[in-house]
Amino acid sequence: MHVLFASSEVAPFSKTGGLADVCGALPKALARLGCKASIATPFYKCVREYFERTGEPLESVYGATLSAPVGKETKKAGVLKANLGGVDVYFIVHNDYYDRDGLYNYRGVDHGDNCERFCFFSRCVLELIRLLDLDVDVVHANDWQTGLAPVYLDAVYKSRSRFDATTGFGSVVRPRYDFYPDDAKKFDKIKSVITIHNLRHQGRFWRGAMDSTGLDWSFFTYDKMEFYGQLNLLKSGIVFSDAITTVSPRYAEEIQTEEFGEKLQGVLQLRSESLRGILNGVDRDEWNPATDPWIAANYDVDSFERGKPICKAALQRQLNLNVDPGVPLLGVVSRFDVQKGLDLVADVAVDLIERQGVQFAVLGSGDEELGGRFHLLSQRYPQSFALRNEFSVSLAHQIEAGSDMFLMPSRYEPCGLNQMYSLIYGTLPVVRDVGGLHDSVVNGSDENIANGTGDGFVFYWEDAGDMRQAIDWALYCYRCRREDWNKMTRVAMSKDLSWDASARKYMELYEELLQR
Repeated sequence: MHVLFASSEVAPFSKTGGLADVCGALPKALARLGCKASIATPFYKCVREYFERTGEPLESVYGATLSAPVGKETKKAGVLKANLGGVDVYFIVHNDYYDRDGLYNYRGVDHGDNCERFCFFSRCVLELIRLLDLDVDVVHANDWQTGLAPVYLDAVYKSRSRFDATTGFGSVVRPRYDFYPDDAKKFDKIKSVITIHNLRHQGRFWRGAMDSTGLDWSFFTYDKMEFYGQLNLLKSGIVFSDAITTVSPRYAEEIQTEEFGEKLQGVLQLRSESLRGILNGVDRDEWNPATDPWIAANYDVDSFERGKPICKAALQRQLNLNVDPGVPLLGVVSRFDVQKGLDLVADVAVDLIERQGVQFAVLGSGDEELGGRFHLLSQRYPQSFALRNEFSVSLAHQIEAGSDMFLMPSRYEPCGLNQMYSLIYGTLPVVRDVGGLHDSVVNGSDENIANGTGDGFVFYWEDAGDMRQAIDWALYCYRCRREDWNKMTRVAMSKDLSWDASARKYMELYEELLQR
């Protein structure tokens, strides 16, 4: 089985969020299970700088020049190739589109040609298969940036589209199958999957952007690519894909409701039989307290009682907090965004510091108003509230290892990774019962502690008071029920959160599709 991943970002080459982590780790996990996996991604400026900085090998694919239409023009792209943990990575090279600052925007302003850029990239993914004669079984698209890959596969590259089987293709731009008739057979067998990493981001563009796709306007209808008068690339991928996945089982249920569906719940309900949630995993090569080079002391499930206090003291010293092993230290590593519910943390921070004597270690950036509230807290309580308004890989690892608890009160969370990092590092998470947080954290109730399943603290309402009750219960367990606390820590650190477990479920999905 050969699965070709199409992704607009892949760690460690390019990254703005969790999408890059998934598309950098899942293909490697599939390869470990015996699946042939490869990746197609744009050759951004940051990718070029990565290879210049690291000196890692990067080869040109000789004679590979991709041609793909964007509107009435035909654009060309080159292909470069690298290896990522045994997985071939194909970079689509088009300097005008990709060799610029920012993957999707610069200084908060979206690139004005984003629709063209990712229409072109999606089409190049299919041309890559044809030009290099890749024997692909599944094209796995990810988020709106590759939403057109399943559309092009069905409407352009297969010998017959299931959406337009009787009237033909109209003015759809098609490859030269008059000259390469075997190509249609190659593509007819390929199945498509699209993963929704965050339904909030859909790739919506004005209706005139339909011209950039190179597709006939007959596809611009409510049941295909049109969305409230706009072109919607994610909806297009959902409609045309053979299967749809999300990054957690609970999120797959939530996005079919009005509360979380972002106006696509009706489309997703119609495709519910093809929709599946598979929880993301964690790259244990990067996130492992037993081998982590960033933390003050390495430890595992058998030695956390020795190792974590060393990491905590080191973190307190680094952040200029009072060095006190008995003070509960609450960690936050997050984008400052309304989605993350961190305004609830700001609402209760003063009371927790003054009444409960806790400390905070906060790392992140984003919303200026929320960052300003945290800055005032750090000024008012410099020895209890530490803020680092930045992005730091090393400090993120140190907060995960040195904190006693980790706060993640998200309003919605498709999957989330930091709560899983926290479990692995024995830093019990306090989370809201949504999305992937529901699927990965078991509430530390008396019953769950007794039966050996509790590994965190869960609250249920979008409310600072409800979150505060969960934190108070966590603090009570930390201070007064230390044996139970350590039991929960061992449960958390023993969980299988590796990508291998997730990859097996993806393999099952691919096999089901190919057997249809």
